[in-house]
Amino acid sequence: MHSADGFVAVRDINPIAETHLLVLPKRHVDTFKEVAAFPDDEAARMLRFVSETAQAAGLEDYRVLVNVGAGAGQTIFHLHWHVLGGRPDAERIARALRETA
Repeated sequence: MHSADGFVAVRDINPIAETHLLVLPKRHVDTFKEVAAFPDDEAARMLRFVSETAQAAGLEDYRVLVNVGAGAGQTIFHLHWHVLGGRPDAERIARALRETA
């Protein structure tokens, strides 16, 4: 687990890549659509924290993903970022896509 002023990162319990971390702000907003609820300095700190989390995990190449709304696969309605590194698990990704279709 990695944390900083107002943010926390944890391992996903159902990973779809070799490294799959979730970055969550402690401030609650349901979805990325509401990111304007964060003051500009806090939004900037959140993006830096996403990058720092990947670095702390030893990732050089990685993906950052945000599902916005149920139709896009969002199942937890608290804004969070997925940091995905290493090889994706194609079977789990396909299963997740089927579940949201």
